[in-house]
Amino acid sequence: MRKLKNSELERLSVDDFKTAKKTSLIIILDNIRSLNNIGSVFRTSDAFLIEKIYLCGITATPPNKDIHKTALGSTDTVDWEYVESTIDLVERLKSQGIKVCSIEQAEGATLLNTFNPLPETTYALVFGNEVKGVSQDVVSTSNFVIEIPQFGTKHSLNISVSCGVVIWDIFNKLTSM
Repeated sequence: MRKLKNSELERLSVDDFKTAKKTSLIIILDNIRSLNNIGSVFRTSDAFLIEKIYLCGITATPPNKDIHKTALGSTDTVDWEYVESTIDLVERLKSQGIKVCSIEQAEGATLLNTFNPLPETTYALVFGNEVKGVSQDVVSTSNFVIEIPQFGTKHSLNISVSCGVVIWDIFNKLTSM
């Protein structure tokens, strides 16, 4: 087995990325503190052709050297927008028929492994602050909550890891339909 060279990876150009068919997923970052986490979410979103990222509250925005360090240019490919109020954004997206899912540990949450996305449906996934998680008002306003099953002692994952796990799982389910 031979490791592939970068030139063999058939990566999209920025222009091709912009016109490519996107995955029916939107990412909402609710008051994320770490610039490295924000950059990582951009990079994961680029990898899976995410429609858009909304940066809310205290979440920093590009251009920023610390975001760029982990985003590696994906802030130029993935569409993004800053919105001050996460709750206002959630209400607006829901009024447009988008299903909003908070990624959180909550009563009545759907476990990620049992979540079956519907075809022809756009989902907005809300990821919360590194310490406090998704705010309760956003959880309460969401259409539903998805929880990542965890079996160790910590029962928490870094936000960029959570984002990667959830995006991969839903992307995989949507593309196998």
